[in-house]
Amino acid sequence: MKVISINGSPHVDGCTARALSEVESQLTAAGIEVERIDVGVKPVRGCIACLYCTTHGKCVFNDDVVNQVASKLADADGLLIGSPVYYAGVNGQLRSFLDRLFYSSGSINKAMKVGAVVLSSRRAGSTTAYDEIVKYFSIASMPIATSTYWNEVHGSKPEDVEKDLEGLQTMRNLGRNMAFLIKAIDTCRAEIPEQERGARTNFTK
Repeated sequence: MKVISINGSPHVDGCTARALSEVESQLTAAGIEVERIDVGVKPVRGCIACLYCTTHGKCVFNDDVVNQVASKLADADGLLIGSPVYYAGVNGQLRSFLDRLFYSSGSINKAMKVGAVVLSSRRAGSTTAYDEIVKYFSIASMPIATSTYWNEVHGSKPEDVEKDLEGLQTMRNLGRNMAFLIKAIDTCRAEIPEQERGARTNFTK
């Protein structure tokens, strides 16, 4: 079993990374492999709605980020996404990454792959950023792992996060809950329901 962990922050050892590592430690302790990918340091373009992916099965921009992660997601059991909070939302690179990843990987069955989110902020805006990210999971039939509070840590630098004992506790509980869901789903993988596709509401005709 494996989880792909996405660090959306441009600071690979910053607050977001610290939050992710606390979740990852619990996944690893539960016997689940974790691969961290730092997206925030990559030059990620936004989606241009060219529809190239609908006929070629991958994004037209071969930037060694989106297509790479999509291929790994196909074999993963979970997706853990971490983002800093900018103006009460996720940072721009991560948003562009998620748009392109979820749209261009439509041929990959994501049903019952467990999704989880962690946010870091100095003070506020985490819950609106959380709402942005879970919407990607909810349209892909991905169960969302939750914790004992909003999945957030606070601080301007990693040393501040170390003082956020409740935030780190929330991360550990999230990791344990995510591991539990992944293992529970794995026990009944043969019974994962079929996902209907093809019907699209269109009122223009």
